[in-house]
Amino acid sequence: MRGTVASLRSVRDAQDAAQRVYGVTSVSNYLTVRPVTSGCAEDREVSTAVLHALMLDSSVPATINARVRNGGVLLSGTATWNWQRDEAERVCAAVAGVLSVTNRVKLIPAPPDIDIQHAIMAAFRRSGRLILHGLSVEVLGCGVVILSGTVTTSAEHDEAVTCGWSARGVARVDDRIAVMC
Repeated sequence: MRGTVASLRSVRDAQDAAQRVYGVTSVSNYLTVRPVTSGCAEDREVSTAVLHALMLDSSVPATINARVRNGGVLLSGTATWNWQRDEAERVCAAVAGVLSVTNRVKLIPAPPDIDIQHAIMAAFRRSGRLILHGLSVEVLGCGVVILSGTVTTSAEHDEAVTCGWSARGVARVDDRIAVMC
């Protein structure tokens, strides 16, 4: 995809829409953000809006911080779950005047209460979108999970990665899943 859009959220929405098309296995996204308003919003205004948006979203922990420079947001701090990092990024992308988001939030997971591999396999089985043939989970020390195998759609791929992040104690997911039509 090439062209310009009015917001960072539009870039992400376009990529998500393209990935949902049957038969699409990858998307090259070269869309750039050009705000609709003339001139760039002042960094102070964007920073205030970003900080308010993060504070108002109860899914984003207070341990995540944001700085704005030239319309770019730099997220830092810590989170317990990957979905908290992702939510902070989504919240920032929806703020008017944000041209890019760099997510440097460190993940410090809670200690696992059960075997991580079994928890992820259970999440695979619970998912209505996944066909389990050919998916495997390997857990290395320090909460590193390797997902491998093949799926037939981008939606299945995304669901498998989400399942990989769903277990308590996961610090990193190494995605080796291939999408094969």
